[in-house]
Amino acid sequence: SDLGKVMLKQHGAIVLIFLLSAITPAQAEESILTFGVVPQQAAKKLAKKWGPILQYVNAKTGLNIRFRTAPNIPEFEKRLSQGEYDLAYMNPYHYTVFGEHPGYQAFSKQKNKRIKGIMVARKDTEAKSLKDFSGNALAFPAPAAFAASILTRSHLKESEIEFTPKYVKSHDSVYRSVAKGIFPSGGGVVRTFNNTDPAIREQLKIFWTSKTYTPHAFAAHPSMNRSTVAKVQQALVGMNQDPEAAALLKSINFKGFEKATHQDWDDVRALKIDLLEDLKTAQ
Repeated sequence: SDLGKVMLKQHGAIVLIFLLSAITPAQAEESILTFGVVPQQAAKKLAKKWGPILQYVNAKTGLNIRFRTAPNIPEFEKRLSQGEYDLAYMNPYHYTVFGEHPGYQAFSKQKNKRIKGIMVARKDTEAKSLKDFSGNALAFPAPAAFAASILTRSHLKESEIEFTPKYVKSHDSVYRSVAKGIFPSGGGVVRTFNNTDPAIREQLKIFWTSKTYTPHAFAAHPSMNRSTVAKVQQALVGMNQDPEAAALLKSINFKGFEKATHQDWDDVRALKIDLLEDLKTAQ
C-alpha cells in the first residue's frame, strides 16, 4: 500500500540518519583540531604568523589543525578553562592554572628560551629608574599576561612603587600608547617588542628587564589522543632541522621547538600567583 511505501521510505531515512550520525562525530573529531593561540597581538597578525606553521604541521602529520584565538586574553583564559581548544599555546602562568584544570598537558616549548618581562619607556624619557614612574598609570596587556604583566607588576609592588595598572588588551597596544605618551611606561616582552611596528619601536627603549622563567607552553587537551599529540610534537621539533621551516620559525622569532614536560613550569608554580583562582573554582 501507499502507506507502507511511505513508512518504508521513512524507515529507510531514519536508518540512514542513524548511520550518518554514527559516523560523523568521530570523523568530525578526527578531521578538525583547533589550535588556540594566546592573543598577545591582533588576531589578523597572529593568523598570518601561525597559519603557515599549522599548514606545515598538517602537511607533515596528515592532520587538519585550524588556527584559533580569542578577542582578548581574559576571553582566551575563559575558553581554556572550558577546554575549548584541542591544542593551545598559552603563557607560563596560564599553564600552571589550566594544566591543573581542565588538565592541559604540555608537550613542547620554544627552544633555548627563557621568558622575561620588560618595561618600556620613550627614548626621550627623563626617568632614571622605575621609581620615577611612581604615582602614574602604567600600561599592561591584561591582568594575567605572564611576563608583560604579572612579572612586571610584582616587581613594581616589591619595589614599593605606587602605580595604577591600565589594561590595554595587547602588547602592541602597550607599545603604541607609551610611544604616544599616554603612559610613561608599560609592560611587554622582548619578542613582541622586536615584532612590533618599527615606527613605534624606534621611539621606545627597554627600560627594565625581569628575571627569567620557563616560556609559553604548547599543550594538548587531556582528551586528545596521545599518538596525535606525539605527531604534532614531532612535526614541531622536526622544524629545527628542516631548511624549509627556517623562514616559518623566523616569522615567530623562534630558534626552534623542544619537547616539554609538566614539571618544566615548576619555577612559575613557585611564584604562587593566584590571579585566576576563580576560573579554577568556577567549574
